[in-house]
Amino acid sequence: MENQFKLPKLPYSENIDKKMTLHLFLQILGKVRLKMTPRKNHWWYITEYIGTNGFTTGDIPYNSGADQFKITINVLDHQAEVNTSQGGYERFPLNERLTVADFYRTLMEILQDLNISVSIVDVPFDLGIDKSFGEITEYHHYDKNYVTDLWRALLWINNVFKEFSGRFYGKTCPVQLYWHSMDLVVTRFSGNEAPPMPAEARLSDKDAYSHECISFGFWPGDENIPEPAFYSYTYPSPKDLNKETIKPASAEWIDNNGSPMALLKYNILLKSVNPKQDVLHFLESAYMAGAKKANWNIEKFRVPDLDEI
Repeated sequence: MENQFKLPKLPYSENIDKKMTLHLFLQILGKVRLKMTPRKNHWWYITEYIGTNGFTTGDIPYNSGADQFKITINVLDHQAEVNTSQGGYERFPLNERLTVADFYRTLMEILQDLNISVSIVDVPFDLGIDKSFGEITEYHHYDKNYVTDLWRALLWINNVFKEFSGRFYGKTCPVQLYWHSMDLVVTRFSGNEAPPMPAEARLSDKDAYSHECISFGFWPGDENIPEPAFYSYTYPSPKDLNKETIKPASAEWIDNNGSPMALLKYNILLKSVNPKQDVLHFLESAYMAGAKKANWNIEKFRVPDLDEI
């Protein structure tokens, strides 16, 4: 009989610097993937993944597409690793003395040594930091316990999201980590185009929200919501969405830049007798609320039994 998994605690306020250090590491990895991976819709080609031993870029092409490499933050061994399809393998340790600047310089040197030529926009994205990665020495807070706990929680959430993803028969993105905001996401699409965004909207938003969608995610906390939480929003946001019932009873609707967003706080799950069921109820109810109010064809997206195919 399998042991019952116990969700780790993920306090936010005392881990801000630890979270930011990891976030900056992940942004560096993500920018390498962004630079070298062929474009895919909705920015799916820039994301990272929760893997068996940590956080990974997945396979990235190089050498004119003849080879692949991947970068992994190995949480089990607490080291950054680069593997190539030519058999190359380099690594360096992660610890509380390693600054973001050191991480960046060491990784770029390793890529060069492996004959992987890449040049990125070397400044953090949307984090309020105006320095380049090579100048950031104030963040050096890689904490083995915090990173392990966060990864273990994300690994569990990753698998719950995958189960939920399989319950929809329409276009769905992979379960993936967006490094700009460090949230784990899965998104469903109706297939209909969304209204065009204003001309002044960010290019990243225009590409992400070109079509109607209902998105579901988890993030470990930020300045706006200083604790880990699950969320869901519908785009474009339909009228009276926040009047729909969502589950479990501890879930709530909050305002997110003028639109309703469903929220389930992670800390509530720590006391739950069945946290997986609570998360699935939250995801399903948030989907039904958005799909109903946005007039999606819910029956069309129902997954048929195999004997119906």
